[in-house]
Amino acid sequence: QQQLDSFKAFWSQYGNIIIWVLILALGSYAGWNYWKTHQRNKSVEASALYDELQTSLLANDNAKVQRVAGDIRAKYESSAYAPMAALAAAKTAFEANDLKTAKAQLQWAAEHGNDEYKSIANLRLAGVLLDEKAHDEALKVLNGKFLSQFDAQVNDRKGDVLVAQNKLNEARAAYVAAIAAMSQNAPGRQLVQVKLEAIGG
Repeated sequence: QQQLDSFKAFWSQYGNIIIWVLILALGSYAGWNYWKTHQRNKSVEASALYDELQTSLLANDNAKVQRVAGDIRAKYESSAYAPMAALAAAKTAFEANDLKTAKAQLQWAAEHGNDEYKSIANLRLAGVLLDEKAHDEALKVLNGKFLSQFDAQVNDRKGDVLVAQNKLNEARAAYVAAIAAMSQNAPGRQLVQVKLEAIGG
């Protein structure tokens, strides 16, 4: 009887708190499970859309690539598929000579992707700007932040822009830096060497 009375007194004092703690714990667990399931479903849906985009890429259907990339961006912006789709859409737009769309897709990928996607997008964006003869803008992009593994490509592209500006001494330094960042058997090394020799390096 004494134990029962003690329990009643304890429950009278702490019962409501215990119930609310249990409700919050169970609610949090249910919410976490719902969120995980929701994220998993979104990932599956984004993957299916990205497969559709890949099929459109193989068919060289730029209009459909742009449409599917837009859908991925609108519905799954926070997923890794969104910057991947933007890079793919930029490629097909560039090949279709739609530089405005290519730039827009690359700028979006540079703003929303992780550091690797940002580096790739900005490197390609500088190439589009070079084609447009927007040399100062291209150099501004290339002077931004890139992951170290892109040092060779960034300096190579800088060299191209500087040659277009007829700044041969600076271009020479950029090509030398590009070669220095490459391994001896790097696929692009010989091409950079040819560019360097062509400007008297």
